[in-house]
Amino acid sequence: MAEQQRVRVGSDALQRLVEALAAQLGRAVVVDDPLVRLICSSQHFGDADPVRIHSLLQGRAADEIIRYVLDQGVTQWQKPGFIDGRDDIGLLTRYCVPLRERGHLVGLLMVVAPDGVLTPEETATISQAVPAIAAQMYADQLAAGAESTDVQEILLALFGESRVARASARQRILTEGLLPDTSHVVVSVVQLSPSPEPPGQLEMALRGSLERFCRSRSATGIMAVTPESAVLLQCYTRPVDESELADQASSILETLCTYLDASTAPVVGVGGVQDSLAEARSSYDEALVAARAARRMPHLKNTASYETLGELAVLLRLPDEALNASLLPKPVRTLLESPVGQRLEETLRCFLENAGSIPRTAEALGIHRTSLYYRLRQVQEVTGLDLDNGGDRLVLHLGLRIHGLLEPGSIS
Repeated sequence: MAEQQRVRVGSDALQRLVEALAAQLGRAVVVDDPLVRLICSSQHFGDADPVRIHSLLQGRAADEIIRYVLDQGVTQWQKPGFIDGRDDIGLLTRYCVPLRERGHLVGLLMVVAPDGVLTPEETATISQAVPAIAAQMYADQLAAGAESTDVQEILLALFGESRVARASARQRILTEGLLPDTSHVVVSVVQLSPSPEPPGQLEMALRGSLERFCRSRSATGIMAVTPESAVLLQCYTRPVDESELADQASSILETLCTYLDASTAPVVGVGGVQDSLAEARSSYDEALVAARAARRMPHLKNTASYETLGELAVLLRLPDEALNASLLPKPVRTLLESPVGQRLEETLRCFLENAGSIPRTAEALGIHRTSLYYRLRQVQEVTGLDLDNGGDRLVLHLGLRIHGLLEPGSIS
């Protein structure tokens, strides 16, 4: 498991600005990043609530608080406003100021105001302090971003088409100590759907969902992030199993659902574990296939591992323009379009998944064997295929697998 990140400490210069403002106001002042993660916090003035205490101890508010604050639309506010307190979650009312610099949202300044009122003098004092605080946060982010941009370029080169560029990127990763030279290498890919959320917020949310997995007791990682997707490359010091990677993918997804609106519909794909950095691109390609499966197959619940896809991994490597209803064998199409197609499809799928076992299929469907035999005869009559023939079974099974990958409503 990745270690829980604690307080995200801002620069000394930013801390001094926050303390100065708090002293002028006689109120607690907090600066968060756009994901409501703590950057700087002043001393308190008897106005600490459970939310503030939790943030100081854990470095971030609880997920319920984060979602509540973001649901107020604060990342798109163009002017300050109050976030109403809620007794049920231990939140006192806060005066929230979006911190913007050169058109970019760099953070959120929060001033605790339990009664929901600030005097004109207090709001003027805050307004005078905000430009310097926003400028310092922007400078701090630029300094941190220079390094991450360099890492991102290296990582993207490692997954690129050029063999020479891949070798050079791999050498830089090892020479610069970005990752250790281990024999357990895996790539995860996160993808978002088009959304009205600001690009900067999307990129920060992706980074925030992955960063705690870049350093844990057993893994070191680096990532590349855009507003639409992210990729995480991890090197483990020990063998890593599928359940651990599945838990990690679920945690990434859960964090993204806290930070972002549901319209982003994130999916996570996990590639196979490779035995060296030289094979990282293979894991990356597999992660893309897994992400595609997570998008197309609702029962996977938005996460997928390449290692569990089986024969579907081959079909999912087809381009989108090829992966369509034209791939369906005619007998399967006929079955799906028949008046009782839904029931017969369910029966046939269960029969094939149970290797043609009548007892297991009848039990799984909760029907009598006589009813099952009747349905299977219907399948043969509709499709014109023989369920005792291995080749015919393969056609039907493959057709149903393809159908499961198609977009809803794609059969007409």
